[in-house]
Amino acid sequence: MSAFFLHQRPIHNPFSFSGPNPLLSRRSSSSSSRPFTPTAFLLLLSLLIILGVFLPWADMPDFLFSSNSNTSSQYSKWRDYTLAQAASFVAKNGTVIVCAVSHPYLPFLNNWLISIARQKHQDKVLVIAEDYATLFKVNQRWPGHAVLVPPAPDSQTAHKFGSQGFFNFTSRRPRHLLHILELGYNVMYNDVDMVWLADPFPYLQGSHDVYFTDDMAAVKPLNHSHDLPPPGKKGRPYICSCMIFLRPTSGAKLVMKKWIEELQSQPWSKAKKANDQPGFNWALNKTAGEVDLYLLPQAAFPTGGLYFKNKTWVQETKGMHVIIHNNYITGFEKKIKRFHDFGLWLVDDHALESPLGRL
Repeated sequence: MSAFFLHQRPIHNPFSFSGPNPLLSRRSSSSSSRPFTPTAFLLLLSLLIILGVFLPWADMPDFLFSSNSNTSSQYSKWRDYTLAQAASFVAKNGTVIVCAVSHPYLPFLNNWLISIARQKHQDKVLVIAEDYATLFKVNQRWPGHAVLVPPAPDSQTAHKFGSQGFFNFTSRRPRHLLHILELGYNVMYNDVDMVWLADPFPYLQGSHDVYFTDDMAAVKPLNHSHDLPPPGKKGRPYICSCMIFLRPTSGAKLVMKKWIEELQSQPWSKAKKANDQPGFNWALNKTAGEVDLYLLPQAAFPTGGLYFKNKTWVQETKGMHVIIHNNYITGFEKKIKRFHDFGLWLVDDHALESPLGRL
């Protein structure tokens, strides 16, 4: 189904009449006894076929059908809405929580939002929509909380991990974050295949420039170092680019600029199906001596390769978990099933807790 087949509205059927059929009236006026002709029959059949083709478009958003000037102005308003305006609208205590979403991930967005609402931080969320369907849908339900930074990538390919579309989608991330930092805000970035179990902000201790999580599944001691881990076999660490907190400091801005440079120097190709995470790790590695970096505690922010696969560790650290990331697995259905299996798929029974309601 198309990305726009979301908001259901009744459509007036222009071919439904309460009186005599006008298609036959002209003929009946000339000869009231003339039988129903083959031409009229074919015309009616054509109209029925046309209705059969276009009736599914009944779920298209209102702005595509409505002639109401207010609806049109709202459509124009959100197209012209800027990142600076959006950040100013949602920021609370100088902080913005950001995610980037294309239409296929709307169910995950709603699941993530439910978990954030339970921690009372939903009002500072800004959804960076990566297609216009998402922009209008979110702002229709939750005005002002979505913005699109043009140009919009191809939403049909952006969700497939390893594709050029996915690379184009994720490589926009450091530019968005840098822009928000330059506006003077603290910014937390989350992927939407995450669930908050507790409030993460108490863990953002001190005044470090960049906070991040380790993506390695190897168990660390509870009192592990908060320094950037040493480089691995590929010459860089293995930090996750999906949960980041940044303060609007020169250090954080330097990391974002270096991340952008790394992505430009290592573009996607069929031979090397890159994504944004290696570039983030190279950026951290190359700026470590200039920037105040902070590794968040593993027990609170475990990677999916640990939380979903090491039952012993989960039991040993029960009550310590803060944000769970559903990574180390690809595919919508597989991610949803795993969330279901662990009691973390919330949208089926708790959709009304989301600011978006039931999508």
